[in-house]
Amino acid sequence: MNKNRDYSFTLKQVEGLLIGEENIISNLANISAVLKADHNFFWVGFYIVDGNELVLGPFQGPVACSRISKGRGVCGKAWQSGKSILVADVHKFPDHITCSEISKSEIVIPVCRKDGSVMAVLDIDSDQIDDFNLHDMENLEKVVFRIQEKHGR
Repeated sequence: MNKNRDYSFTLKQVEGLLIGEENIISNLANISAVLKADHNFFWVGFYIVDGNELVLGPFQGPVACSRISKGRGVCGKAWQSGKSILVADVHKFPDHITCSEISKSEIVIPVCRKDGSVMAVLDIDSDQIDDFNLHDMENLEKVVFRIQEKHGR
């Protein structure tokens, strides 16, 4: 477990990627790759709001669930509340959706439009129990804030 991950280089890379590209899917794909490469997360990616479901978007890691209903699992609850959720042990989280038995802890950050509605969620899983903390949440929210600035019309 690395409780003191350095996000400064990650944030600079994300800012650089967003400057030169207008397509949100391209940006989400590259941001997934940056987060995976910089922090060696087990799984990192985005689920995009499509009607009443979150649909799997760009990601890095093993095969994942394709669709998640609003309010279901960690991603669905983050979408429903519009707030970040940090889970130390996913197996103790009510209504957790198991896409991989290897996942042990999770952090989900909503990506919002300017009007406050959620357009996607950033989902990161670890293969370690209690692998995320408030430092991770604050810095991942900074990553998401940059996405919102660029694409949150």
